[in-house]
Amino acid sequence: MTPSDPIPSAIAASRLQLPPGEWASLLDGLCARFPRIERAQWESRFARGRVQDAQGRALAPDRPWQVGLEILYFREVADEPAIPFLESILYQDTDLLVADKPHFLPVTPAGGHVRETLLARLVARTGNADLVPLHRLDRLTAGLVLFSTRPATRDAYQRLFRERRIHKTYQALAPALPALTFPLERHSRLVPGEPFFRMDEAPGEPNARTRIEVLHADGPIWHYRLQPETGRKHQLRVHMAALGAPIVGDDLYPQLCRVGPEEVEASLQLLAQGLAFVDPLSGAPRQFASERQLEQHPG
Repeated sequence: MTPSDPIPSAIAASRLQLPPGEWASLLDGLCARFPRIERAQWESRFARGRVQDAQGRALAPDRPWQVGLEILYFREVADEPAIPFLESILYQDTDLLVADKPHFLPVTPAGGHVRETLLARLVARTGNADLVPLHRLDRLTAGLVLFSTRPATRDAYQRLFRERRIHKTYQALAPALPALTFPLERHSRLVPGEPFFRMDEAPGEPNARTRIEVLHADGPIWHYRLQPETGRKHQLRVHMAALGAPIVGDDLYPQLCRVGPEEVEASLQLLAQGLAFVDPLSGAPRQFASERQLEQHPG
């Protein structure tokens, strides 16, 4: 990583308020507080200006440890595995960028993924460190992600999502549901479940609503169109599983399926296929469609 590398600008810094300690230097204290990170890696971060004060100024490793000082540091993952699937840019202007994301690629840094993310890749491709995703897709979901390209017009587009003025269309492959009549709507209340990264349906006022249609009904696996009216975490996955048709490749619903490191993950057959809205700046209708397709399953 070099100082001109644009990727770090796309990765949000972690904040730390220095706790009490008897360490002589900032380097010594950080090594003690994060024992799993080798001293050489901290030295490299300091050398590249990746440890900063609250104003974003690079700090020296021999700076005395100062209790209460707020610092910024940038996460890095040693030997981060490459994700061998490529994104594409479908559209770009002075205010928006529309990307078509592959399965397995996270939108933003999280967990063991820092550089191998859609945001970091797009910053590297465009040289635009101001890129910000306006919404999220799960790592295993493929399809459209809308990015703001500059701060001046960002809020106008963010309001589209806050005010639910974006029409989203997904496609999914899931088991057949011949006993149900389509189209149908699933309304339910989603709450955090167990483990913490799963969601559950619970009694109470619905906070998640999805319209479900059938595109093709041949064989044991059907092709569905899903139109979420709300944007709750894992909403489409939970709703399909609750109907008795978990999306093909789903490792969380209806039950958690642990995938060992030696196993290859099957791609979740869920695609963010379309986005449509009225542009808040020009008033013109905008519509985008993914160029990706779900896998074909034999009927």
